[in-house]
Amino acid sequence: MNLGIKKSIAILFVALFIHSSTSMTARAQAPPETPRGFVGRWNAEGSRFAVGAGGAKSVDAGIRMLESGGNAADAAAASLLALTVTDSASVCFGGEVPILYYDAATKTVEVIAGQGAAPRLATLERFRDRPDGIPAKGVESATVPALLDAVLVLLERRGTMTFAQVVEPTRALLAEGKRTWHADLARTIDRLILAESAGPPGRSPGLRRVADCFYRGPIAQEIDAWMRENNGLLRSIDLASHVTRIEEPVSVAYRDWTIQKCGAWTQGPMLLQTMAMLEATPMRSLPRESADSVHRIVETMKLALADRDSFLADPIFESVPLKEMLAPKYLEVRERLIDPARASTVRLPGDPRRVSARLAPADDPVEVGRPPEPSNDTTTCVTVDPQGNVVAATPSGWSGVVAGSTGVWMGSRLQSFNLWPKHPNRLEPGKRPRITLTPTIVLDEQRRPVVAVSIAGGDNQDQLAVQLLVDLLDRGADPATAVRAPRFLSDHLIGSFRQTEPALGKLRIDPGFGEETLATLKARGHVLEVKAGPLASAPVVLKIIRGEEGPARFQVAGDPATGRHVDAR
Repeated sequence: MNLGIKKSIAILFVALFIHSSTSMTARAQAPPETPRGFVGRWNAEGSRFAVGAGGAKSVDAGIRMLESGGNAADAAAASLLALTVTDSASVCFGGEVPILYYDAATKTVEVIAGQGAAPRLATLERFRDRPDGIPAKGVESATVPALLDAVLVLLERRGTMTFAQVVEPTRALLAEGKRTWHADLARTIDRLILAESAGPPGRSPGLRRVADCFYRGPIAQEIDAWMRENNGLLRSIDLASHVTRIEEPVSVAYRDWTIQKCGAWTQGPMLLQTMAMLEATPMRSLPRESADSVHRIVETMKLALADRDSFLADPIFESVPLKEMLAPKYLEVRERLIDPARASTVRLPGDPRRVSARLAPADDPVEVGRPPEPSNDTTTCVTVDPQGNVVAATPSGWSGVVAGSTGVWMGSRLQSFNLWPKHPNRLEPGKRPRITLTPTIVLDEQRRPVVAVSIAGGDNQDQLAVQLLVDLLDRGADPATAVRAPRFLSDHLIGSFRQTEPALGKLRIDPGFGEETLATLKARGHVLEVKAGPLASAPVVLKIIRGEEGPARFQVAGDPATGRHVDAR
């Protein structure tokens, strides 16, 4: 940002500083009450450990591991598996889960890339001429199941417990038999437990035997046979070839913090671009519910979303200009496109390779999208243990089918590919789709975790994460206040599920921002849809508070309006 613009912003914002610096703090001292009808805990505080997830019993599963001497990885593994039962409309045993793990001993974050690839039979030619393209639901839309192997890799690398131990709460939930597929999945899990114990002793070899049984053994063969009989695309060779990659996170500095995300196979870099561009704006000086604050965040996100939609894809297959997309010089020229007085109603990807604010239309690989279609996906998981290890994971998988007598629900993530021949996220066998799942961990200057976030809600996930991080970091909000504050979400994007067309300028916003703010936003050209409630995004937030003496305190909260549960001890 040039000096003249910086001076203008400083003059505009300085008068607002005193008001805004106390507003979030005041709200933090009196968090909203539990809404009527919510059963359980949606905010908690402790100094030993904490878990936040979806259904209450999935939180209980994680707490049981910690009470038994397990660590954050064990707790996350137990919660993730239990979520496939408690939150089965949002995540499935055959689904996916990107995981961020913070190791307190080394002060490092690693990515466990729990996303399966497209089957070998999933080709452009198969779907290109179909009127509806890649199905949004059903047997043909499944990628390789990735959740189980991601959990096993997390346990093998970072955990202390066996598969049998962490899956026991899930077995108890399945024994309740509330769904027709529960008994079948219970039998499959029993076979996995048997495989773990059927060989030389040792936790790590046992975990690999579990993976072999599912991905390269009898269960893989049964999934293959069922797929062949039901016009599915997955084959045993797809399962046998599956690998859970361990990757370095992608990060940017934001004031005194470092924000860590998964890579270009997720939408995570979109949040990093947004936060890096917001750093030039003194967000703490802007009242949260002001039109200036909303406008600034929304217009910044529009630029990052446009880059997301044009460039992000599986970097194993594509040359993604990720380093260039996060370069300060590029973000500076992009930021200059923001008009503080007028909402953009044009989709404007940039050209990071040429450090240009605008991508030439002839170079944009995006084609025409499809009409919007409702989707229901994803749940949440964060954990922290007494040693300070942290897990943030975003599990998903929905709208698929049960693979016969295995009881394994399959996901439908294939629809996150497109069929545009020149686009980096086009469908290819063996390729991972660019997904919306995007957990977040924030470190302080001493590389200690201060915030972990997991959010459900498709394209809305990182849009809400931006608002949460500004509230938590800049405005000092506690998690209970942040998850219940009014929010806004832009539809100025290409939908990640079947590539729905952007609603240019459209902004969904809670009436809690107030009539004056809404009127100002409308006058600036935002196309408002005013609607109360969570607006299709469901967060769980962990904040770690450190004093000069004594142990750290863990504050954890989940939005009760969307059924997020937490616990802390």
